[in-house]
Amino acid sequence: MGRAGHLTAAAYPHAAGCRMRLSGIEAPHYRASVDLFTRSWTALRRAVAKLPDEDFAQPSGCAGWLVRDLACHLVIDAQDVLITLVTPAETEPTRDAVTYWEVSATPPTGDDPLDALIVRLAAAYEEPRLLKFHLDDVGSAAGRAARLADPDLRVVTRGEVLTAGDYLSAYVLEWTLHHLDLVAHLPGAAEPPAEGLARSRDMLEKIAGTAFPASFSDKDALLVGTGRRAPADAQEAELGELAARLPLVLG
Repeated sequence: MGRAGHLTAAAYPHAAGCRMRLSGIEAPHYRASVDLFTRSWTALRRAVAKLPDEDFAQPSGCAGWLVRDLACHLVIDAQDVLITLVTPAETEPTRDAVTYWEVSATPPTGDDPLDALIVRLAAAYEEPRLLKFHLDDVGSAAGRAARLADPDLRVVTRGEVLTAGDYLSAYVLEWTLHHLDLVAHLPGAAEPPAEGLARSRDMLEKIAGTAFPASFSDKDALLVGTGRRAPADAQEAELGELAARLPLVLG
């Protein structure tokens, strides 16, 4: 999972003898998860593709990262999706779409070695068009793999086992938060789909164990809840006891 909160980790190797299952027919209960994953991921990649070159040098919503660094991270995220969907497990799931996330109270600073590596990788592209091409290439493949994966396939990532359906559902939150990061300082860029924002808020509230005030928009709940934006005085008062538990730094 990527730097939604904001540290990335590679998928773990699969156990010997496991067999991957792919299906061109998606179960009905899986279709909604895949559709939302696809819409969120497509919207994010389209937003990157439409950025003018000069926007890649602007800051993103991730501490220590420019927009180009975030775009490079999305390439790594897409690779993680591909790796995970072909890393099956034979044991029972240990996490679901919500419990997959680990919560920390310490916001990232951008000084972590893995975060710094992303910055060096992004700089190596030199031209935004090359980064756009690589994201479109690997990102499209990740989208196709998601549509083909058996929803009940158990997969391994970060040493945990999830169904493919839960794994892809978790990534809706990843895509949505990073879409907000992408446009944080780019007022003309397209924002995440409304349904992705709503689903991500729902997951964050489950992680928090409580709902955000009804007066908070989905975007506000996500930005304030994950520490991407400080609450206004009135919002902090509405948060009540929850304010002391924020931010929820997801990783």
